[in-house]
Amino acid sequence: MTPTALLTILQQPHIAIPICAGTVLIIAFALQRPWTALYVALMPLINWSFAAVPTATIPDNLGGGEFQPLAIVTGLVLVARDFAQREIRNWVLAAMLVGLALSTLTSWITIVLASGAAFLISETVDWAVYTFVKRPLSQRVMLSSALSAPLDQVVFIYLASFVVPGIFAWGTIMTGIVSKLLGAAIVAAVLARQERQAEMKAA
Repeated sequence: MTPTALLTILQQPHIAIPICAGTVLIIAFALQRPWTALYVALMPLINWSFAAVPTATIPDNLGGGEFQPLAIVTGLVLVARDFAQREIRNWVLAAMLVGLALSTLTSWITIVLASGAAFLISETVDWAVYTFVKRPLSQRVMLSSALSAPLDQVVFIYLASFVVPGIFAWGTIMTGIVSKLLGAAIVAAVLARQERQAEMKAA
């Protein structure tokens, strides 16, 4: 059996879904790494959405292109990655590879490669922020997202445009960046509140 034929079999929903779900559950409960599990789970889900979920056309006066409804969820990936890195440190790269491997069961290979390139950029920026910036976690979450979101969005959308025609446009790019920053801002605000409460208790 050729690798292509094997992948075709594994991509069948009744096989792919149990593999993805089982992997995520093992990470979450057996390994007790819930944020890492969420990070891994979001990758095949979002990559799947680019083929399965219909897009909405963005008017030309707003930049044109196509809006992916699940783009709002992509902001959670950056945040989940930040927390996964706290759980498993440099092993977060291994988690990324697991997520990409699961994505081959749910997505076109071009989307998986685009996602891998985007995540690699995000991981590099994230590593730099967490290594060299000595600020509260809430600020690092927002800073790493602000730096990585534009880069990762441009790279991903450009590569994804090879299989999703019309998606590479400023409207698509900007809505994706805003969605990611919105998700990061919400989490950063929650963390900032927890940090203030911790300071008040310690005072």
